[in-house]
Amino acid sequence: MATAIVTGSAGLVGSETVRFLHDKGMDVIGVDNNLREYFFGPEGSTRWQAERLAAGMQRYRHFALDIRDQESMFRLIREHPISLLVHCAAQPSHDWSAREPGTDFSINAGGTMVLLEAVRQFAPEAVFIFVSTNKVYGDAPNHLPRVERETRWELDANHPYAARGIDESMGIDQTKHSIFGASKVGADVMTQEYGRYFGLKTGVFRAGCLTGPAHAGVELHGFLAYLVKCAVTRRPYVVYGYQGKQVRDSMHSADLVRAFWEFYCKPLPGEVYNIGGSRHSNCSIIEAIGRIESLSGFSVEYSMTDQARSGDHIWWITDVSKFMRDYANWKYTYTLDDILQELIDAVKTRAGRQRL
Repeated sequence: MATAIVTGSAGLVGSETVRFLHDKGMDVIGVDNNLREYFFGPEGSTRWQAERLAAGMQRYRHFALDIRDQESMFRLIREHPISLLVHCAAQPSHDWSAREPGTDFSINAGGTMVLLEAVRQFAPEAVFIFVSTNKVYGDAPNHLPRVERETRWELDANHPYAARGIDESMGIDQTKHSIFGASKVGADVMTQEYGRYFGLKTGVFRAGCLTGPAHAGVELHGFLAYLVKCAVTRRPYVVYGYQGKQVRDSMHSADLVRAFWEFYCKPLPGEVYNIGGSRHSNCSIIEAIGRIESLSGFSVEYSMTDQARSGDHIWWITDVSKFMRDYANWKYTYTLDDILQELIDAVKTRAGRQRL
C-alpha cells in the first residue's frame, strides 16, 4: 500500500491533505510539532486538529518532529518508503516573519532543504509537492495599473492580467517580498531546482488565500477565517489600509488538495503553478464583510486604519489556466459563498463547544 508524508499535517492544508489521501487508501504519516502556537499563541494552536486526526483514522500516524531536524527527518524518510511527500509546514505570516527573520528562514527555506535532500537520498521516485505562496512575487502586483471602484480595486481592463488574473510570467526580482516572502522564494526555487537539476518529481504550488473550516485563523494569518471568527464571536476587526478595497481570491483547501492529487498522478518535474480562487472566487475585504453579514446574520464590528501592512497586495487574483491546461480533469467545487458558509458554521460549532 502506498505511503505519504504530510508536513504541517495539523494545519489547514495539511489536515485536508491527510484526510484526502487516507480516503484514497494511502497510509499517511503526519509531521507537525505545533509551532503555530509559538507563532500566534493559544488561538493559533493546531493540537486539537492533530488529536482529531490521530483518533479518527486507522492508517494515520503522527510524529511531532521539527522539519529542521535533519537527523530525525532523514530517519523518518529512510525508514518509511514513500511515494508522496506533501510539504505544507511553514512559518506562514509575513508580519510575524519580521520579528524573528532567522526563525522564519530556518523553517521555510532550511526545513524545505532538509526535506528535499531526504527525498533525494532515500525516496528519489517519490513525488514532492511544495505549498509555496503568491508572496514570492513580492509587491510587484501593486505596480499594476488599477481602477478604484466603489467596493474594490480592479485592474485596468486593458491589462493582460485583467481577464483571468496574474499568471506565472510575473517576475520575482526587484520587489519588496517581506521576510516571509523571501524565505519562501528560497524554498520555492530550490524545489524547482531539485526537479530540474536532480530530476526529482517536484511540483510548486504558489497559493493565494487558502481557507476552510479547519483554519485556525488569527489576526496575523488567515484573513477570511479570522474575519468570520470576529463576526461570529463579536470581536472587533481592524482593516489595515486601502479603505478595505484590497482584493484577494480565496480557495477552499479541499479544491487545492484535489489539485495535488492530479499532480501526484501525473507529475511534471520542476513545474510551477499559480493556484487560488481566480475570477471564480474573490472579494475585497469590504465585500467579504458584506457577504459574511448577509450569510450569518451577524454585524461585523470593524475599524479602519490608513497604515497598510508592509508588502501587502492591493489586488491579487490568480490565473489558474496553466494548471487547468495541464490537468484538464480538475475543477472548482466551492464558490466564495460556499467557503464563507462553511467557515461560519465551523466557528459557531467551535464557539459552542467552548461554552460547554
